[in-house]
Parts: sequence; structure tokens; C-alpha cells
Amino acid sequence: MAERFGGQHSPKGGTGEKPQWVGKVPARAGALSNALFIAPFPLLLTAFFKEPAGLALNLVAFGTLMLAAWLTREGERAHEAYDARKVAKRPAIPRKIFAAGLTGLGLALAGYMGGGPVTSGIFAVLGAGLHLMAFGPDPLRDKGVAGVDRFQAHRVARVVDEAEAYLTAMHDAIRHSGDRAAESRVDRFIATARDLCRTVEEDPRDLTSARRFLGVYLMGARDATAKFADIYARTRDAKVRADYMALLDDLEQGFARRTAKLLLEDRSDLDVEIEVLRDRLARDGLAPRP
Repeated sequence: MAERFGGQHSPKGGTGEKPQWVGKVPARAGALSNALFIAPFPLLLTAFFKEPAGLALNLVAFGTLMLAAWLTREGERAHEAYDARKVAKRPAIPRKIFAAGLTGLGLALAGYMGGGPVTSGIFAVLGAGLHLMAFGPDPLRDKGVAGVDRFQAHRVARVVDEAEAYLTAMHDAIRHSGDRAAESRVDRFIATARDLCRTVEEDPRDLTSARRFLGVYLMGARDATAKFADIYARTRDAKVRADYMALLDDLEQGFARRTAKLLLEDRSDLDVEIEVLRDRLARDGLAPRP
């Protein structure tokens, strides 16, 4: 279904709403990683014109390269999520590194029949090396906030991981409704909720105050979204849609207010620290007394 363009300079624009693209960056898992799914198909097409040993090697090489392509795409998505977070654990499985090894193995199998062991080895080294040059390795260490102990950083990362899972489930569920306007509305709420996640990551002391929002409220929003999408896809009930939109309005306002309150508290803490430092400098004779 077509969607009307709207913005600050459109005829009915100027609503003051944050554009959906604000804060977004190009996806890492783009055309380059998707092209890896196409490259192995010549092996599949030529496999059935070879003797049994060549058929088996080509099919195994095809499967290995397809697995490498899938691991690469998933590794790029995990890396993108890692980059978007201020506090994050390294991926449990180094998918891109495994994918580089599988790419080398797949190319080695493909080159063995045509050139023997030497050609196979060259293909393996070149394939793995070029894969790592093109996509890079996976993040190999946890990322946290300076001055925050490891336990606290992991605690924040665990809560934010749970919140991100709820937001992803909301995004997936609303697509089943077939309502583009509702999808855009959910995306705007997700952006607001992620602002709260980033605020907590920057100052883990805010976790206690925000935990109910990132847990109970987001879980309820996910469940409500799934039920709305199911009902609205079948009935197209305007009242159900209006009630759901009103719920999103209330949720977004609540999350925005909580984020603003946490930022205000952080500013108050900074002001106190500045005043304490100024008083100490004045007592030491290093600055005039206010």
C-alpha cells in the first residue's frame, strides 16, 4: 500500500516529529554480503556434468559457501547491533571469522578438481584473506562505559538485550497487520524507547529507575502489538486501530518523559560535581571564591 510522504517542507508538514531516519546508519549487512549467496550457484549448475567425485565435491563446496554466506550476514547484523550500543557484550560466536574459514574451505574444494592441492591451497588462503579484508573480524571484546565495573556493565547489557528483543518482536509483529501507517508509528515508538536504552547505557546508575520501562512495559507493548496485528489483519476494525494508536501515544510519552527525567538528574549531578570542584579550588587558593 502506498504511503504519503510527510515532512517539515511538505504541505501538511511541520509537526515537529523526529524523522524516522534520524540516528540511523546504513546497514552493514547490505549488497556485498547478499552477493555471497549468488556466487556459489555456478558450482551447483556445473556439478551435474561431472563424474561422481566431482559432483560430490561441487555440492559440498556449494553447501560450504552458502553456509559461509549465511554466517557472514548474521555476523554483520551482530556487528551492527554491537556498534549501535554503548555497552555490549562481544558476540558469543565469531560468525565472520568462521565464515572466512568456511569461504576458504569452500573455494579450496572448488579448486581441487581443476588444479590439484597447490591450487586448492592458494584458493583457500586467498578466499579466507579476502573475506576478512572485505568484512573484517567480529568484535572480540566486551564494550562498556569507562569507570563502570564489569558486573554493572554486564547487568546493563543484559537488560538492554532483553529490551532490544522486545522491540525487534514488536517490529516483526506489526508487519503482519498490513498497515503501513501503523508500522511507521511503531518505528517511531521504537526510536523513543531506544533513546532510553542509550541513556541507561551512558549512565548505568539509571538502570534501577528505568528497569520497569525496559522490562514490564516493553513486554506488554510487544504482546499488545502481536494481538493488534492479528486482529486488525483479519477484521480491519477501526476502533481496535484507534485504541492501539492511543496506547502507542501513551507509551511514547511515558518513555520520553522518563528519558528527559534521567537526563535532568544527570545534569543535576554534573552541576553538584562542578560546584564541589569550584569550592575545593577556591579553598586551595587556585581560583577566586564565588
